[in-house]
Amino acid sequence: MAGELEAKKPSFVESAREYMDDIRAEMKRVTWPNKAQVQSTTLVVIVCVFAFAAYFKVVDSIIEQTVTRAYTALAK
Repeated sequence: MAGELEAKKPSFVESAREYMDDIRAEMKRVTWPNKAQVQSTTLVVIVCVFAFAAYFKVVDSIIEQTVTRAYTALAK
């Protein structure tokens, strides 16, 4: 019975080869973006990063001014 289990278990090399074949088959099914799509999505990401940075700068300034005013009022 133990011999039957050993015979059915694929070797490391066979498993690795099957895994690589599966990866190749899956990569053939992938739809890759074209250059224009990559450029436009990259531009959107860059614009969003700057927009969020500006937003957080404004929020940080408001919080900083509020805390400074509260500290000054309480320190007197």
